[in-house]
Amino acid sequence: MDTKANDATMNAWLRGHGITPTNQRLEIARVLSARCVHLSADDVFRLVNNARQRVSKATVYNTLSLFVEKGLIRQVMADPSKIFYDSNPALHHHFYDVSTGELTDIDATNVKVSGLPPLPEGTTMEGVDVVVRLRHKH
Repeated sequence: MDTKANDATMNAWLRGHGITPTNQRLEIARVLSARCVHLSADDVFRLVNNARQRVSKATVYNTLSLFVEKGLIRQVMADPSKIFYDSNPALHHHFYDVSTGELTDIDATNVKVSGLPPLPEGTTMEGVDVVVRLRHKH
């Protein structure tokens, strides 16, 4: 697809999610939509700044938060020090390899969660995220 057509598609995609397109948001969206990926904010910052734009780290973090809020991407906390941004917003879970730092998808149909406590009054469940942490045997 040529760049103008791709930009028009990306603009429409962002607007369809209630996001005003800016050059920086478009560049971040391009990085995330190139393929299904699990990237840290630093990965996104590096990839965006290797491309056409110069985007500040604050803009990357703010845009990632906006994209999560609007449902374009998912935030996955693999451990307290490692947050990934997942370009696949569909329901699924993850394996996290603590040895390599790799995050891989688990089909949600293969995971059953039971025994959840009653929800606090006045709330509804938005979802359950399962992260299975793995370590290679030595």
